[in-house]
Amino acid sequence: MSSSMPPAGQNQPYRAAVIVASDAGARGERTDESGPLIREMLEAAGFQVASYILLPDDQGLLELELCRICDKNLADIILTSGGTGFSPRDCMPEATLSVADRLVPGIPEAMRMQSMGLTKRSMLSRAAAAIRGRTLIINLPGSPKAVRENLGYIAEILPHGLDILTGRGRECAQP
Repeated sequence: MSSSMPPAGQNQPYRAAVIVASDAGARGERTDESGPLIREMLEAAGFQVASYILLPDDQGLLELELCRICDKNLADIILTSGGTGFSPRDCMPEATLSVADRLVPGIPEAMRMQSMGLTKRSMLSRAAAAIRGRTLIINLPGSPKAVRENLGYIAEILPHGLDILTGRGRECAQP
């Protein structure tokens, strides 16, 4: 993980952190493909990826890392991958909601809605999105295919939301 960085300035890219929840990945039994894909997509969209970490599906560890990043202002946005399904160990939404100051239900709703046109399995996603302090947290699925589809769908609107959240932009009400 990188050291504390100053908040992004008016002309600086937004800082992103990537957290992947995977028991098998954390044990070294599976290569993480989703985390590197998130990094690649974020960088292509103009974000600066400040950190990446692979953790087991452990709610306490995930909560600690989410709080550390948010509370130390290490990133403007955290994208997570994995832990959003029905497995008894899947706990990323619970970790996200546990540390949240405010919920952002529209983002996971939009991702599920868009994905329904591709696979009915998207209705099984328990992904959440929330704000802690001035950091946006978004849960993405664990599969690279689903990461590409979901992040690809929401990526263009993220800078506007971050503009408002971080104070870089003005409110979006029309006169």
